[in-house]
Amino acid sequence: MDDKMDTTKTINLTDAKDLINTGNVILADIRDEQSYMQAHIPDAIHLTDDNLDEFKKNTGLDETIIIYCFHGNNSLGAAQYFANMGYRNVFSLNGGFSEYSKHEL
Repeated sequence: MDDKMDTTKTINLTDAKDLINTGNVILADIRDEQSYMQAHIPDAIHLTDDNLDEFKKNTGLDETIIIYCFHGNNSLGAAQYFANMGYRNVFSLNGGFSEYSKHEL
């Protein structure tokens, strides 16, 4: 099982912006609801335990997903979870929302 631990991919802001501009990416914000309501990356969904099953049901294994949290730490674990479930194009955003908010790409 340890061989799957290196499947977590990260993405920097510049590359994330390029993917977002294609319109072919799902942005998933895993921060708490209050933080999401205050501000989030445009078009990001708020991914929680409550809507996780629905998200998995409606998201193909080949779709590109960028997951972010506050600083990019918790999103690593979430990205690993999805990679272990068979999702092939899932990324954790380096620096998370705090990095995004500095640059607002």
